[in-house]
Amino acid sequence: MGYSGKLKEKGLAIELRKKGLSYSEIRKQVDISKDSLSRWCRDIILSPTQLERLIHKKLEGSEKGRLVGSKILQNRRIKETQELLEQGKKEVGNLNKRERFLVGIALYAGEGTKTDRKVSFANSDPLLIKFMASWFREFCNIEESSFRGALWIHENRNENLAKEYWSEITNIPIEHFHKSYIAENKSSSRKIRKHIHKYGIFRVGFSNSKVHRKIMGWIAGAVTS
Repeated sequence: MGYSGKLKEKGLAIELRKKGLSYSEIRKQVDISKDSLSRWCRDIILSPTQLERLIHKKLEGSEKGRLVGSKILQNRRIKETQELLEQGKKEVGNLNKRERFLVGIALYAGEGTKTDRKVSFANSDPLLIKFMASWFREFCNIEESSFRGALWIHENRNENLAKEYWSEITNIPIEHFHKSYIAENKSSSRKIRKHIHKYGIFRVGFSNSKVHRKIMGWIAGAVTS
């Protein structure tokens, strides 16, 4: 670019800057380096309105960049979580009867009822509830008519829909459910519940003192062997 060409570019750049355009906006119209542009325009005084526009534009760009970066990280985290989930499932593989027996003992030790005669397991995770319902059937030799279900749910959730959901998960008829416990939504409470389960918390179980004592024995055997 010749000397006259530079003067033309400089004049155009200064004119655009006086109109309040940002350096990036000017460089889209003028083929010049950012360093030269900064030298040419450093003494130009912008009006308060022009400054406000540039500040807003910069913040808008920063926010957009932050959101884009956040979305990229979120997608990466979702992908990584899914990959680890699939990897974990492959590492466990198919369980044999002995392994299912031990897994059920461990789960009951953590979430099962310890009161004598009452055998029950409560959770909000349908996979765990389904596993334990099957576990009771496989290892506890209980008649189907003995199984009972119980629902704990917030008052702003659909109780009937939740009952249908858990009945399908456990294969326990709704007429074999105990009366649901409806939790009041305490709007005045300072405690904010971030996770209110759509289908509530479900308890599956039955009454049988001998089976309960046997399960306690299984747990004792597992932790002391």
